Amino acid sequence: MTEPHRATATEDKPAATPPRLLERLSRWFKTNGDAETVRDVIEELIEERIEDGPGGDGNLIDSHERLLLANVLRLRDVSAADIMVPRADIIAVEAETPLIDVLRVLVKEGHSRVPVYRETLDDVIGMVHIKDLAILIADQAGDAGGKGADAAGTVLKLTDVIRKVLFVSPAARVLDLLLDMRLKRTHMATVVDEYGGIDGLITIEDVVEQIVGEIEDEHDTDDEPRLIGRDDGSFVADARVKLEEFETRFGQLFSNDEREQNDTLGGLVISLAGRVPGRSELIKHPSGIEFEILDSDPRRVRRLRIRNIPSQPTEHD
Repeated sequence: MTEPHRATATEDKPAATPPRLLERLSRWFKTNGDAETVRDVIEELIEERIEDGPGGDGNLIDSHERLLLANVLRLRDVSAADIMVPRADIIAVEAETPLIDVLRVLVKEGHSRVPVYRETLDDVIGMVHIKDLAILIADQAGDAGGKGADAAGTVLKLTDVIRKVLFVSPAARVLDLLLDMRLKRTHMATVVDEYGGIDGLITIEDVVEQIVGEIEDEHDTDDEPRLIGRDDGSFVADARVKLEEFETRFGQLFSNDEREQNDTLGGLVISLAGRVPGRSELIKHPSGIEFEILDSDPRRVRRLRIRNIPSQPTEHD
C-alpha cells in the first residue's frame, strides 16, 4: 500500500500549497465572502481530478480524502429523517422488563444499547447500555444470590441504569445532531413528530456512517441478503438481493439492459426512479411489479416490499 506523502524537515523543499488553492482562498478573504463562497471553492477543489504525476499537486488530496470531504459538505442537506431507523424497525424494551430478558434482547439483536419506554414506544424514557446492564446483573447475582435485589434488599430494576437520549425533530440537521451528541455525551437520539410520537431512532454510528461509509463491528453479521414471503402474497427483500437470484426464483422479468446496468434489486429501483427514492415511495416496473421502499438513506435503498410479481413472466426488451 502506498504511503501518503508527508513533508519533513529533511526534505530539500517544503511541499507547496497549490497556487490554485491559495488564489481562491485569498480571493475569498479579500472580498469578505460568505460561508457559501468558501464552500463553493472547497467543493470545486474536491471535484477536480488533478492528474499530475507522483509528487505533483494531485497527491495532496487523495481519492479517499476527497470522498470524506465531499460527504462532510453534503451533510448540510441531510436531515434526521433521512438517516433514522424507521419506527417499525426500532428494537426497544419496556421499563419493567426483567434484566435478564433485556440482556437476551441485546445479545440476540447484536446491539450495545436499546431505548427504554413505558407502556408504548411513544413514551421513551431513555436507553440502556449493555455494559451497565451486565454490571447490574452481576451485582444482583453476587450480592443477593440472583434474587433480583442488592445486599440491602432493594429490588434492582432496569430504570436504575437508564441513560438519557436526545429528542430531535425530523428536520434537524445531521451536522447539528452530531455536535449535540458530542456535547451531551450521548450516542442515541429519538426522532419525534409534531405530536410527540416517535418517528424513528438515530445512533451516533448512523451519523458517522454518512461520512465514512458503512461501519461493521464485531457484532455485525454478514448475512446473505434475504427475500421473505408474506401471508398477503407480497415479499420483503433486502435491496442487495441479486437480480439473477430473483429471476431464478420467479422467472425472467427484467430486460437485458436492466441486467447489464444493475446487479441488485436496489440498483434496479434507483434506475427506474432516476434517483434514490425515499421511504414509502412506490416504484413500478414495466412487468407490473411494484416496489415499495421500506428503508433507504440519501445514498442507497436498503429494504423493499415487492408486490404483483407475474405468475407467468415474460422478458421485457
